[in-house]
Amino acid sequence: MSLALGIDIGGSGIKGAPVDLTTGKFVADRYRIPTPKKSTPKNIAQVVGQIAEHFELPKHTPIGVAVPAPIVHGVAMWMANLHKSWAGTNVDELFSNVLDTQVIVVNDADAAGYGEVEYGAAKGQSGTSLVTTLGTGIGSALVIDHRLIPNTELGHLTLPNGKEAEAWASSAVKDRKKLSWTDWANRLQDVYGEYEKLLNPDLIIVGGGISKDSDKFLPLLKTRVPIIPATLRNKAGIIGAAALGGREAASQNS
Repeated sequence: MSLALGIDIGGSGIKGAPVDLTTGKFVADRYRIPTPKKSTPKNIAQVVGQIAEHFELPKHTPIGVAVPAPIVHGVAMWMANLHKSWAGTNVDELFSNVLDTQVIVVNDADAAGYGEVEYGAAKGQSGTSLVTTLGTGIGSALVIDHRLIPNTELGHLTLPNGKEAEAWASSAVKDRKKLSWTDWANRLQDVYGEYEKLLNPDLIIVGGGISKDSDKFLPLLKTRVPIIPATLRNKAGIIGAAALGGREAASQNS
């Protein structure tokens, strides 16, 4: 079995599980520890270490960690929902030192998107897949022939109407403005129409908690390519982080 550990760091909880990289399935129950109230790099790294120790995996098991930040050459540019001291931290080095093995750190939306493409809604598909997460904002991941294009941040794209995509059409906006499914779908149309025009993907995947109600809004959208709901739900970040960690380890050993 080809195995990797995936860890997903969020504002309220840090969770992880070992993943079978052939199937994308957890091989042990997910383990979760609440995010420390003082969520500094040092405190978070200690929790990540506890999660890794919990599973007692072989020493050189690949590890991938998903964080709510764009990661450029191993460095966090800024950090959402965690202590401000994360900005400028080399998170690859931080976690690798704590765990005494190489760790690959990726943006959480990228991890979830990669998980969906490799093991979820787009499994077996080639070409360009755009994965979006509708929530407080709009997260994005772009995967081209199984290669992740990191840190796309397409939720911050300015639409032709002058509005930022996530300020116009996130699910939080739907809730705050009490939009009907039809009215919200009209806003989503503006967003996905622009994404199609700029990226020309072969497939669009829509995740986030609201994707469980995808039958209420996806049929209202008019896209040139298929637009489908995500399938991995809250496992996507762990699975994608593990897969990216495993892929990096394999490339270095080849």
